[in-house]
Amino acid sequence: MVLSQGTKNKKIVAQLATKGNELSMPEDFMKQPFVLEFLSLPENKPLKEKDLESKLIRHIEMFLLELGKGFMFVGSQQRITLNNTNYYVDMVFYNKILKAYILIDLKRRKLKPADSGQMNMYLNYYKTEINDTDDNLPIGIILCTEKDSIAAEYILSGLDNQIFAGQYTLCIPNKEKLIAEVKQVMKHDK
Repeated sequence: MVLSQGTKNKKIVAQLATKGNELSMPEDFMKQPFVLEFLSLPENKPLKEKDLESKLIRHIEMFLLELGKGFMFVGSQQRITLNNTNYYVDMVFYNKILKAYILIDLKRRKLKPADSGQMNMYLNYYKTEINDTDDNLPIGIILCTEKDSIAAEYILSGLDNQIFAGQYTLCIPNKEKLIAEVKQVMKHDK
């Protein structure tokens, strides 16, 4: 990105070097991708969402560091009851900087259109039933193993609530794969 935007971006990089990373909007808090290497899970072994959640809770301090600044853990499998039907939010955090609840739904697969509807329902519930008057609107993060950027744009746009899709990986890619990805990005920017 620094190379692709020339002088304009050099000024931004210089500001970051002196001020640090300013976090003012919810999307500023979203890392891409989330690296969950601290869980020591084999990358190619099948894993259930519940097992991933359990591992994250056992390593909550490391997960909080991976999420970013200001996050506090509220709980896992937070029950929402609507019309005698129970739904469960995988993980709930509160961000004291944003003054907002952050709801995370874990997916061991690619992002699907139905995921945004489920998260939208959770956020509407939190907005109406859980938020205090001084809280900002809750934010939803759907963490999945794959996210097609174009499909994600259509899946997540047009909603009143702030819902983000984040991709996670269980390990940092090897050097060759990183070099290939950088070359691909640079070729695309030309």
